[in-house]
Amino acid sequence: MHISNKLAEAQKLEKPAFSFEFFPPKTAQGVQNLYDRMDRMHDLGPSFIDITWGAGGSQSELTCEMVNVAQTVYGLETCMHLTCTDMETEKVDGALDAAYKAGCTNILALRGDPPRDKEKWQAVEGGFRYALDLVKYIKGKYGDHFDIGVAGYPEGCDDEQNPELLMSHLKQKVDAGGTFIVTQMFYDVDNFLVWVDKCRANGITVPIVPGIMPIQTHAAFLRRAKGMNCHIPQDWIDALEPIKNDDAAVREVGKGLVAGMCRRIIDHGVMALHFYTMNLAQSTKMVLEELGLISRGGTPTKKSLPWRQSLGLSRREEDVRPVFWKNRHKSYVARTQDWDEFPNGRWGDSRSPAFGELDAYNIGLKGTNEQNIKLWGRPESLQDIADVFIRFLRGDLKSLPWSEIPVTEEASPIIGNLLDLNRRGLLTITSQPSVNGMESSDPVHGWGPSGGYVYQKAYLELLISPALLTQLIERIDSNQSMTFYAVDKAGDLRTNAPSDGPNAVTWGVFPGKEIVQPTIVETISFIAWKDEAFRLGTDWANCHPAGSPSRQLIEGIMSNWYLINIVDNDFHSAHGIFSLFDGLEVKNLDGPLEWSKPAVDGHAPKGIAELNGTHKTTDSRVFQEILN
Repeated sequence: MHISNKLAEAQKLEKPAFSFEFFPPKTAQGVQNLYDRMDRMHDLGPSFIDITWGAGGSQSELTCEMVNVAQTVYGLETCMHLTCTDMETEKVDGALDAAYKAGCTNILALRGDPPRDKEKWQAVEGGFRYALDLVKYIKGKYGDHFDIGVAGYPEGCDDEQNPELLMSHLKQKVDAGGTFIVTQMFYDVDNFLVWVDKCRANGITVPIVPGIMPIQTHAAFLRRAKGMNCHIPQDWIDALEPIKNDDAAVREVGKGLVAGMCRRIIDHGVMALHFYTMNLAQSTKMVLEELGLISRGGTPTKKSLPWRQSLGLSRREEDVRPVFWKNRHKSYVARTQDWDEFPNGRWGDSRSPAFGELDAYNIGLKGTNEQNIKLWGRPESLQDIADVFIRFLRGDLKSLPWSEIPVTEEASPIIGNLLDLNRRGLLTITSQPSVNGMESSDPVHGWGPSGGYVYQKAYLELLISPALLTQLIERIDSNQSMTFYAVDKAGDLRTNAPSDGPNAVTWGVFPGKEIVQPTIVETISFIAWKDEAFRLGTDWANCHPAGSPSRQLIEGIMSNWYLINIVDNDFHSAHGIFSLFDGLEVKNLDGPLEWSKPAVDGHAPKGIAELNGTHKTTDSRVFQEILN
């Protein structure tokens, strides 16, 4: 979506929009840390983010990569900086093509700073001299595909201090196709507000986004202000100078000063704030909390769907996903990134797209062996493993091998049930409670347009001992509202699903729209998820030395236990899915585990595929036929 449209909507509603700037880190670990931070800051609800241009070589490639990841994986509307510095036309074309393919529809066109080894800026041969030239080029080549932002300088810039000339240049950039303005950082709010009025008087009507630099430390505050030739009001100096050696106090006082400046900007009718985060979160978050734009601790973004939507080039219309990847969003995006089309409306024929192979997309356990052992310990009994799951459910652990994210508030109605199952050696991986007509504005379960109602079937996925599988399946089969899929690592698949087609487990009813069914359970996706789930468990085992008790224990579970998912199709039932497990438990959690395979309907599993009714197959040829 174009940033100018987002800003226009904020202006219309008189609801301030805010956005964040990030820059490409210098190291691979820095990049991963920033991705993790961007992921967390997504939930603060920015209207967009922008990523600065890393001029030259690998840094410019990293900018393009980060734009792609932000759009596609994290679902962040992203604006890519593009400068004229050391950029021939061919390089500009490459950058614009990369942005286009990433689904990015916003470019901030800048002249850029001179390279470090040059005192003055100069254009390269075959390149662009001014940002105006770049704006014209982008507009001429891509038409209206890109929203083109341009820079504004309320306090002048390095090589031009004449305010009339700068205003003339800004007007030219806007007239050539610039659709919004992002300003240089400033602290003199009086000067900024006068400058905004001058822009309007000169016929510049596009949205103006003020650049806000939160205060991290006193030294950094002075250094950045000096580097940008920012005027610092005397009352700011008086407030910060006495506490300059106390970083915590500087952040606290700075929060109030910056928030006060932002309030005056908003009161003047400018409904946008762009934060130069310096790749940090805390100071920006403190200002947003002080302004009441997020709650203390952060306010999750209003969701258009129950899961985070990708903004990749072909994915903006995607509105259906299997529930299995509920806690591994990045993995699902990676494994489906080569699809030409993405399901929308109804799931349709799920056999046509192929899920990417695990090795091709580096789908596996993250972190080093040492990090994962520190996180999950060295389990030597099923009790030890169950304790890991229990700590996760209580919030003491932020992740599991099968979950990249902590337990959310959505699980609150069933957290007691989940804890009880794990205490009995039933290892829960994914779940959702039933929801019967919750308002779409509900802060926990709500999603989609206002004025609607959302629904969920209870869903539970867990690892279960083969010794308990037969009895559980018998209980499921005796309950007409329950459907299930169970599979082991070798591919022994059992199900009572009436067909291979999708079963919607989340849906919503909204004014003026068809019923939306964004989350499903179906055969082919579960088979693809099965490979990933057992791979993750095997990766966990391989964190431990060969032959160690921990490795043998986890490998044994992965090789012998079943992954089962159960849907209670009666969405009125709050806890019926858990009654299936009454009295079921793994005996002697602290003792050795038995690896016996179960019989079903009184018979051991055979190489027979029954597409309707209980489905049992261990024949790899039959299993592949189902996949195809």
